[in-house]
Amino acid sequence: MNLSESKEVQDFLEEILATNEEKFSILKELREIVFTNFEETNEKIMYGGIMFSNQRDENWGGIFAYKNHVSFEFTEGFKLQDSNNILDGAGKKRRHIKIKSLADIEEKKVESFIKETIGSFNNT
Repeated sequence: MNLSESKEVQDFLEEILATNEEKFSILKELREIVFTNFEETNEKIMYGGIMFSNQRDENWGGIFAYKNHVSFEFTEGFKLQDSNNILDGAGKKRRHIKIKSLADIEEKKVESFIKETIGSFNNT
C-alpha cells in the first residue's frame, strides 16, 4: 500500500481495506495515478473522502467511496474536455466519474482527466 503522509488518510484507507477490498483496490489505483502524475500533490480527509490539492493549497480533486461505487471528483471539472460525455454532474463547476471496478479506471479515461487537470496548474 502506498502510505500517506497524513495519518487521517492512512486511517481512512485502512478502514476501507478492512471493509471492502475491491473499493480499496480502486482507491489505491487512483492514488497511484495521482501521485505518479503529480508527486507534489497534497492529500487530506475532507467531505468524507480524500481531497487532493496543489502547492498553493487549492483543491483540484478527490476520491470518495460510496455504497456501490467510488467517485473521482474534479473541483473544476466543467473546464475539462469531455467529448465522450464521461463526466457526470450538472453543477456550476464540479464533475465526477463513477468507478465500479478497476477496469472502469481505464475505460473511463480517468488518468487523462487527471493529467488535464494537473496541466492546468501551469496555465493559471
